Amino acid sequence: MKNFLRISLLILLFVGPQNNSFSAEKAEYLKTDWSFKGLFGKFDRSALQRGYQVYTEVCSSCHSMKYLSYRNLAEKGGPEFSEAQAKAIAASFEVKDGPNADGEMFTRPGKLSDKFVMPYENVKAAQAANGGAYPPDMSVLVKARGGGVDYIYSLLQGYEDPPAGVSLDDGVYYNKYMYGNKIKMSNQLSDGLIEYADGTNSTVEQMSKDVTTFLMWAAEPHLEARHQMGFKAIIYLIILTVLVYFSMKRIWSRIETEV
Repeated sequence: MKNFLRISLLILLFVGPQNNSFSAEKAEYLKTDWSFKGLFGKFDRSALQRGYQVYTEVCSSCHSMKYLSYRNLAEKGGPEFSEAQAKAIAASFEVKDGPNADGEMFTRPGKLSDKFVMPYENVKAAQAANGGAYPPDMSVLVKARGGGVDYIYSLLQGYEDPPAGVSLDDGVYYNKYMYGNKIKMSNQLSDGLIEYADGTNSTVEQMSKDVTTFLMWAAEPHLEARHQMGFKAIIYLIILTVLVYFSMKRIWSRIETEV
């Protein structure tokens, strides 16, 4: 028993302070209203389409989305581009295919069935182009990071000059929402950076929210269907509970109470 208490004390002494100092470095995440939150939550179609535009024009040069196909852009529950729009988007990319009859690889315009085009041939090429850092795939990034959408939304707006006494290596930037406050990705967003197709003002806050909404859909494309199923299940359980209650009440009403 004494040995157990000694080991527990050592764990508290060495692990406890480390956790406190780590959490102190993280600022509280920014908050915003997400349309997809809650039992009746749904994705904002306009936000999804704008988010795809931000991803394409800003993020896709480094970050892949290898689990998405161009046909997903036209499916129900997502950005819901028309089929013609989705085909035009796919055709705007060059896809490597083959081999052909001569045994050679060739490029062709993308099709709806194609996966999103990768920015690099492989992981080593990505690392070489980014100073040794590997830009993570964004397909399920929201689910893979603690804090989810609030973390991604905050991170994109968290770039600041480092506080006094904090030194950064070359190619490293200060971000108050990043774990450890140091990040190798430079600030990619600035007001008016892109021209939204729907005319929305492209502030840093707006672009951060739109692309985060798009990433949430990419990570959980069946969210709306799940919400609908959950609502139906609750209604079913309520009805079942009421039926069981009245059934039991009727059964017990036939039994005479003993005096």
